[in-house]
Amino acid sequence: MPGAIYAEGLVKTFGEVRALDGVDIDVPEGTVLGLLGPNGAGKTTTVRVLTTLIRPDSGRVEVAGIDVLKHPNAVRRSIGLSGQFAAIDDYLTGRENLQMVGELYQLSARDAKRRATELLERFNLADAADRTAKTYSGGMRRRLDLAAALVVSPPVMFMDEPTTGLDPRNRQALWEVIQELVSGGTTLLLTTQYLEEADQLADTIAVVDQGRVIARGTSDQLKDATGGDVIEVVVHERAHMPIAEEVLRALGDGDVTFTEHVRRLSVPVTGGAKLLAEVIRELDGRGVEIDDIGLRRPTLDDVFLSLTGHAAESEEEGSGAGGPSAEGKKNATKKDAKQKDAADSAADSTEETR
Repeated sequence: MPGAIYAEGLVKTFGEVRALDGVDIDVPEGTVLGLLGPNGAGKTTTVRVLTTLIRPDSGRVEVAGIDVLKHPNAVRRSIGLSGQFAAIDDYLTGRENLQMVGELYQLSARDAKRRATELLERFNLADAADRTAKTYSGGMRRRLDLAAALVVSPPVMFMDEPTTGLDPRNRQALWEVIQELVSGGTTLLLTTQYLEEADQLADTIAVVDQGRVIARGTSDQLKDATGGDVIEVVVHERAHMPIAEEVLRALGDGDVTFTEHVRRLSVPVTGGAKLLAEVIRELDGRGVEIDDIGLRRPTLDDVFLSLTGHAAESEEEGSGAGGPSAEGKKNATKKDAKQKDAADSAADSTEETR
């Protein structure tokens, strides 16, 4: 039986750009799917299709058990959407924004006002309720946008990079709200470039690249598929790196990798803590002084790098070692912009999405 969010074989093209190339998604009721992928991978286009903003060229789509293509208005009554940019009216107060959304959903004026008051309290906006939204900080605007998406307590929520631009404190606060929603039975599809966010919130993760889902599973399953444990060593003297490499190569299960400017070496291993003790003894016996050593599991960063060929991109990351090349970022940005412009145009001109 299909989940609360279900898509099969989604294809969407914008001119020469094939934004979606056969995307399949199945999100069981009351769970969170984290949709990861580099810029231009098709994450936002997928959300736009699922939320009735654009129609796919082909494929089957159901949300809350409703056929998205046949009954888009019914779907809209069953979902909430918080996008990358806060969709609020700058010239209305926070309270007026929420009351307007309630009335658009055909709540009575009394019920809309009551619901607005509840949400302003819940999102710690009560003190600013009667200020115009244009005076709100970025974090406050994001919280107000999420509150607007929850006015009618939808059973299915879509959040497209909801914490982009938030400071760590406000990001953590939104995580707590999301966890509260899901514990209450809400089904959530979350797109994000923050791998820690997906690790923290998602029951399952789907990695999208070039319009396809290239991997899916729990965070642990994806990490296990990427590889076993890794031993990392930071030596005190750069001159000892060749000796440390010999030791790790002899005891490890793969290639030794280097981060030379911080004198760090790492190697995949099996054997866990027992092998870690053996590496320490061997390095000590050969006179190699260690600043740091540890055993760790692969991270979602490792998963992302392994699957897509480059590290995850976010506004907080630069173009240092291990990240995508400047040309790669430039091309991804161009593709993303072209895809977004085409999607916006399609959404504006398609009668079914009005």
